[in-house]
Amino acid sequence: MDFKLYVITNQNIAQGKDNLEVVKEAIIGGADIIQLREKDMSTRNLVNMGNELKVITKSAEVPLIVNDRVDIALAIDADGVHLGQDDLPIKEARKMMGNDKIIGISTHSLEQAIEAAAMGADYIGVGPVFPTQTKPNYNPVGLELVEKVSQRVEIPFVAIGGIKLDNIHEVIKAGAKRVAVVSGIVGVEDIESAARSYYKNLIKCL
Repeated sequence: MDFKLYVITNQNIAQGKDNLEVVKEAIIGGADIIQLREKDMSTRNLVNMGNELKVITKSAEVPLIVNDRVDIALAIDADGVHLGQDDLPIKEARKMMGNDKIIGISTHSLEQAIEAAAMGADYIGVGPVFPTQTKPNYNPVGLELVEKVSQRVEIPFVAIGGIKLDNIHEVIKAGAKRVAVVSGIVGVEDIESAARSYYKNLIKCL
């Protein structure tokens, strides 16, 4: 999978902008994969939002991933789904979605990362690397896990959790080639500029 800047929606911190504005600006700034993640949104609203977002992402040739919900991903014909450790197992999600869809999974230990690769995940999320407001109940896994995963796991992985412009170089130095961002892009006023800054810093550090 050829992506670098993974932007995840969160309507609650989006400074009054809706997800359509957020995603448009993020893509212009350099986001090359988008995840629809709205924990508080109803199923009906998720489907409606997903269908609208897909028009934007498809036009930009940027994959649209749905968080957790295989049913929503199927309903809107999204490019893939991102699973948590307590969600549908990868094997079952693959049966439902088929081999041409992307399946990612969050991992919080080396063991989980290795297992996800063995089970056929297309990519994994590794984190939270640093403390983050979007996952306040999770203990940070630190840069050490990023380094271990980069050495032991062959499928693509994206580092996530508290990644800011002032620490992104540490994450890349630890072995990550891709980063996922929520508040650092979605939660600021100038989303396009923030995405562009992340992308430029990411490229510079690689």
